[in-house]
Amino acid sequence: MINRIIIGSRGSKLSIAYTEKAKNLIVNSDQKLKNKILYKKIKTTGDRLNEKKISEIGGKNLFCKEIEEKLLSKEIDIAIHSLKDLDSYETAGLKIQAFLKRNDPREALVSEKKFENLNQTSSAVIGSSSRRRELQLKLLNNKFKVKNIRGNVDTRIKKIESGEYDGAILAMAGLISLKLEEHVKKIFSTKEFLPTAGQGIIAVQCRSDDEKIKSILNKINDTETEICALAERSFLKTIGGDCDTALGCFAELKDKTIILKVQLFSDDGKKVFNLSKDGNYKEPTLLGRLLGEEILKKAGDNFIKKR
Repeated sequence: MINRIIIGSRGSKLSIAYTEKAKNLIVNSDQKLKNKILYKKIKTTGDRLNEKKISEIGGKNLFCKEIEEKLLSKEIDIAIHSLKDLDSYETAGLKIQAFLKRNDPREALVSEKKFENLNQTSSAVIGSSSRRRELQLKLLNNKFKVKNIRGNVDTRIKKIESGEYDGAILAMAGLISLKLEEHVKKIFSTKEFLPTAGQGIIAVQCRSDDEKIKSILNKINDTETEICALAERSFLKTIGGDCDTALGCFAELKDKTIILKVQLFSDDGKKVFNLSKDGNYKEPTLLGRLLGEEILKKAGDNFIKKR
């Protein structure tokens, strides 16, 4: 018998929306849990230092570290993360037990201006929080001036509205979850902008030895999303990059075949390597590893594995 379940996540509007989604799925799977779920907001280092580049403050796992610590110390029972924020190496004692059905994985241009033709725009200041997006923008149009942008989705939109930026690249998943699609001027296909590994996926994490919580989370896991996530995370781990590594990685499941597409930029950002490989849906981790090894071989000395 479970008396209560405490779910922990970041306190942003987007994290709260993701937490509500997970909570509703849990309750729908077992109505007896309806009044037993509590919520705890956790402020992370990434939230406190929200004006600096992620690479300057130690990497993207700073959005998850404090939440994982609360989980390990049993202050919370379940942690909610954006999968793309989690390190590819799972923390000892913890496990992603559920991958929620993937939201839209695509990237979007948010702007107050109307861009007739992005490829021919003479100049514009575009906000980006990642090196991958910056280099992908440069492939689209090397005349863009790309400027670092941090803060939650609302904050970034306000910076655009104030004229500080002509636009910014944001994930469609977050915009949809916050019902902010009206700000979108263009949605990029995954061919134009290959998303980062895990984009659009909510990861639900618990302690590895908490069998009661694991059995609850098993009911809300989306198998197709899990297969794609495992392939993407295996590729990420094989690449051995850090928070400055510019790479795209996106898996789709068609019938019983995983189609994994990856993109890796050289350390100096001047070269780009693209590969695609199909694999059996029962072996997503193997597919990610094989494609990671292939692209490392293709990149050669242009990319130095960090770990």
